[in-house]
Amino acid sequence: MRKALGIQENWAQSVNRKSALRKVFSIHRGWAQQIVFLGPCLIFFLTIVITPFILGFYYSSTNWNGLDLDKAVWTGSANWSRILHDDNFWSSLNFTLRFTVVSVVIANILALLLAFVLMASLKTKKVLRTVFFMPNVIGGILLGYIWQFIFTKGFATIGDSTNIPFFNLPWLGTPNTGFWGLVIVFVWQTAGYMMVIYIASLAGIPKDLIEAAKIDGARPYQLFKSVYVPLIMPAITICLFLTTSNAFKMFDLNLSLTKGGPGTSTQSLAYNIYSEALINNRYGLGTAKALLFFAAVSIITVTQVIITKRKEVSA
Repeated sequence: MRKALGIQENWAQSVNRKSALRKVFSIHRGWAQQIVFLGPCLIFFLTIVITPFILGFYYSSTNWNGLDLDKAVWTGSANWSRILHDDNFWSSLNFTLRFTVVSVVIANILALLLAFVLMASLKTKKVLRTVFFMPNVIGGILLGYIWQFIFTKGFATIGDSTNIPFFNLPWLGTPNTGFWGLVIVFVWQTAGYMMVIYIASLAGIPKDLIEAAKIDGARPYQLFKSVYVPLIMPAITICLFLTTSNAFKMFDLNLSLTKGGPGTSTQSLAYNIYSEALINNRYGLGTAKALLFFAAVSIITVTQVIITKRKEVSA
């Protein structure tokens, strides 16, 4: 009897040991899989993004020219105090804020209108969706040079032929027209992509809910305000976040269309940082501006997401 009990205890212990070993091996296998698949991406992310970002805090307090590290002398808060008295920086910030507000509002309104139109039973709606989405595929630099030709050559030719004042405007020659020229190109590039997001959200609204609202006597405006907008608020949150961050970081269109001109009247904050660091060879000062730029974009976009998230409802 004792031998039988001993055999059972030994067997139970061996089973427990095997199960423990299996758990250990499964844990190690899981970690090994994560290291194999995520390790290279994590290394590249740390090397390319995180490490330069951390080093930026150091370089922002130096007078480094971006070329010779031996000449990177620690200057403390000199760059930050210099930014406070940099009128060009604050005018670029003012331009960027105005551009962001106008572009975000127009792009989202236009994208939502296109989404409603292309949700209708049109025979050509698939083709039209593709056509409106295509500008987003074109790179910003190429798109800017295309529109530069349109503004300077195409509109001038049409204006000479038709004498329509709109086409005779110096679209890239004055601060006001340069501002609206950038807005037009940005909206033209962005609205199609936002349209796709709105279409996907509108397609998910239950049809019986819309029909019930119509039966209750809801007018089109009431239907839009009380049914459509609350139910597509997640899409509005995403589109506002994308358009706000992209408008705030707008650089390629600014470079290819106006180069911040005339003068610095249409210089975005991103272009101002680029000019400071890579053209004026004041990399330390440019890095300090970039950190302020990062903080501003983060605060604005996070605030926008928090506000719009609170207004989301479930169908």
